[in-house]
Parts: sequence; structure tokens; C-alpha cells
Amino acid sequence: MWRISTILPVAGAVFRPFIKGKQTLSLAPINRDLTSEETVSGETDVAWGASGDAQSIVATDSEKADGNLPAGGPEEPISEPADWFNRTIMLTAIIAPFLGFLAGVYYCWTIGWMGWPFLAMIVVAWCMSGMGVTVGFHRLLTHSSFETYKPLRAFWMMMGALSIEGSPLVWCAVHRKHHQRSDALGDPHSPNLHGKGLWNTIRGFFYGHCGWLLTTHWSKPDLSRYVPDLLQDKFLVWVDRFYYLWVLISFAMPASIGVLIAWLSGDPLWKGALLGLLWGGLVRVFMGHHITWSINSVCHMFGKRDYQTNDKSTNNLVCALLGFGEGWHNNHHAFPTSARHGLRWWQIDTSWLAIYAMKKLGLAWDIKVPSREILAAKEIH
Repeated sequence: MWRISTILPVAGAVFRPFIKGKQTLSLAPINRDLTSEETVSGETDVAWGASGDAQSIVATDSEKADGNLPAGGPEEPISEPADWFNRTIMLTAIIAPFLGFLAGVYYCWTIGWMGWPFLAMIVVAWCMSGMGVTVGFHRLLTHSSFETYKPLRAFWMMMGALSIEGSPLVWCAVHRKHHQRSDALGDPHSPNLHGKGLWNTIRGFFYGHCGWLLTTHWSKPDLSRYVPDLLQDKFLVWVDRFYYLWVLISFAMPASIGVLIAWLSGDPLWKGALLGLLWGGLVRVFMGHHITWSINSVCHMFGKRDYQTNDKSTNNLVCALLGFGEGWHNNHHAFPTSARHGLRWWQIDTSWLAIYAMKKLGLAWDIKVPSREILAAKEIH
């Protein structure tokens, strides 16, 4: 029987080639506008002040020396491995949902259909936690694409925390850094920095997908630099400080609902708890994780580019449908502060529909969407 003490070292050995590498790269222009207004150029170096406004920055020698920016030498590290404690935690976060997914496949193959209540649990929990990330963490917090009332803001933050993709502070810090250095050295999860050739392409894909989570890009986010505005929010700081509670709640809730389903149907309560934990917990987290991670990997390698950017971001229909509109990733990198990522009439963007509905109900305002002139200025013909 495989034990966790056996699985983790083996998994660590498997992932090791994907989490550290050195590559000779020139210092390309750093993309990525996070200002409150879109411009035709739309791409600049930025930092974030306590107010949340973008401010221009200049890389200092000390920043280059500590690895935050390329120092211009012949080789630069893509990443550095996290310490053993953080690697163990993140390996568990990667492996446990995957094992749960395999258990779910085995259950359906040997026992049969999970039942409508548990299917509904997966779908509802996936949509709520997933949109907590896309609407809450991403478009509301990271890019200030719209504004809303504090209770609704807190609601989206709680839903996002239940996705088990990190606290809102860490998630937003990593994502802002990604925009600032997209597909250049310093990008936390670019799949395009490992060199040419099939093996390096595979290494880059797995690094951009989940290997980067085992590095200091995730375990040591520079919160004071990238999210000083969010550090002023006491609720977000509280969620970050007690994030482990949200992890427990994310699994305890579906297990409790499973107990209720079992009680109503006359099944053993322990069976309901396990099925709730499996489908509404592990399988749901597995789905959410890999859909989000695919935006980082797939949408920087496969798809179509409609707008000019200084990176390799692409639009990918499958990722957009599964990721609540996040797969229109080239659109997003061209216009980072836009609340709407599906910029064509046929580009389905579920997160935008939620924001638009909030606007119609008077629950959202200051919604940022690029004008037709700005869209035309960046369009690739």
C-alpha cells in the first residue's frame, strides 16, 4: 500500500526537472499595464501604491541582484525551489485532488453513477469557488476592473478562498507579477522560458502548469511590493492569516452536505460524508485547479492571438468555456484592466455576465471596458 511518506518523495523526484532551470535570455521589455485606465500603448512597467494606483518603477541594481529582475548576465535562474516544508504542502495540494479524481473514476467504473445530488454538488461548488477566483480574486482585486459593495466584495473573496488556490493576497501578488513580467524572466509561471526542443517544451508546459507552485515564486510572494493596496484591507489580511481554516471549510462543507443527502436517502451517514468529500471536495478542487493552471500553461502556448502584446498569450476556446471566460487570455493581456475578457460577441465570458448582472442590479460600478478605438489600435490584422 502506498503511503504519503512514499508518494511525496517520488512525486518530488518527478517534478524536480520542471521546477528549476537556467536559460540564456535577453532582457526584453517588461509588459504589462495595470493602470486604472487603458491607453493605446497600454504597456508599461508598474508598481502599486497603497491606494492601489499603478506607479512607474525603475529596476535597481539590488533588485536585479536578488533575482527579482534579470541582471543581464549570460544566464538567469527561472526559479528557485521552495523549502521542503512548502514543497511538501504544495505537493500534497497537487497530488491529493488528483488521487481523489482517480478514486472518482474508479468509483464510477466499479460501482456506478454517483447520483444527481452529488453531481449538483460538484457543479455548484465548482462554479461558486471558480467564479470567486475569476470575478473576485482576478477582476475585482487584482485589476480593479469594477467596484462593488463591501459585503459583496467579501462574498467573492470567501468563494475564491474555498477554491484552495491560495489566499487572495498571495494569488493577487503572483498574478500582478505575472502581468508585469509576462513570458520574461521573473514571470512566476511562464511555460516559455525553458528553451527550444521537444523536451524543453514539455518541461516548460509542466512548469507553467503546476511545477512553479513548488518554487519561491509561490512560497515567497512580495506582498508589500505587489499588493500594498490590498494589505490595507483588514478582511483580506484576516483571510490570509487564517487561510488554513478556509481549506478545512472547503472540504468540511461538502462532507456535511453529503451526510444530509445520506440521511434523506436512508444511506449510511459515513458513506454520505465520504462521497461528499470525494465529489464536492477532492474532485471539485482537482477540476478547479487544472482549469486555472491551464490558463497559465495552455493559454501561453496554444491558441489564437487577436491583439498585440509583448508576450505569447493566446485565446483558447476550451479554456474560456471551462474557465468562466478566463481563456480569452490574449484579450486579457492586451487590456488587463478590462472587466470583460470575451471582447467579441461570440466569445462567451461567464464572469463578465456575472459582473454585467451585478451592474444591472446596481451592485457594481466603475466597470472598465476598452473603447472601440483602443481595441482597433491593438488588433492584429
